[in-house]
Amino acid sequence: MKNVVITGSTRGLGLCMAREFLKLGCNVTVSGRDKNSFKYAEKELSEFSGSILYVPCDVTIKENLEELWKAAADKWGRVDIWINNAGRNCPYEFVYDTDTDSVDSVIDTNLRGMVYGSQVAAKNMLAQGSGQIWNMEGLGSDGMIQEKTVLYGTTKQALTYFTKGLAKELRGKPVLAGRLSPGMMLTDFFTGAHSGQASPAVREERFRKIFNILGDRPETVAAFFAPRILANTRNDAHIVWLTNARASLRFATAAFRKRKLL
Repeated sequence: MKNVVITGSTRGLGLCMAREFLKLGCNVTVSGRDKNSFKYAEKELSEFSGSILYVPCDVTIKENLEELWKAAADKWGRVDIWINNAGRNCPYEFVYDTDTDSVDSVIDTNLRGMVYGSQVAAKNMLAQGSGQIWNMEGLGSDGMIQEKTVLYGTTKQALTYFTKGLAKELRGKPVLAGRLSPGMMLTDFFTGAHSGQASPAVREERFRKIFNILGDRPETVAAFFAPRILANTRNDAHIVWLTNARASLRFATAAFRKRKLL
């Protein structure tokens, strides 16, 4: 039985991954920025209550991440898998129009939080003798530049560089570091389920067309990720959902297989 910690796991892909790990018999520590964020997760995961620990954690504060590790380790005895999933998107606008608070929020969460989480996990996993650290990629990780998401893409490309570097520094040690590439997912950012306002991107016909071809629901991606993470034995692993082959097949069959997510 593996013990898993997932940051930013009270909704979206993080919550779906928590569910998949629980279904596979793991103990899971679910975390969010504040206690109020747990209400939805507790309802969704109620059938697994005995295998879940809920811990508030603001990933931009390193002490919070250290407390998250301690709470999980105290509860389960050790942490086998740590997933830095917490992330924040930028306003859908040109980067030169983006306000300072949004810039700080995206960089602090996507970069500072991921680096702090990796540091905390690596240090403690080296001390316990084993473990896996996974960081969540996103638009921009492969170097593709998309207007009006430049800030977000910048943080994700930096995340990829950092994780490859971390894996290199862990080479020959009992701790593994890897990346998860989820592709395009139908999340709250697009639907406005939590904010009450959908992203302006969904109003662009070209975006909607491409998203309906390549996009997926987080439940689908989570079901793909969880068993592969548990089976992984390789450092610098890269688990990719939307591979080039899958994307090419989607485009080739788009005329015959109508998919409507947006």
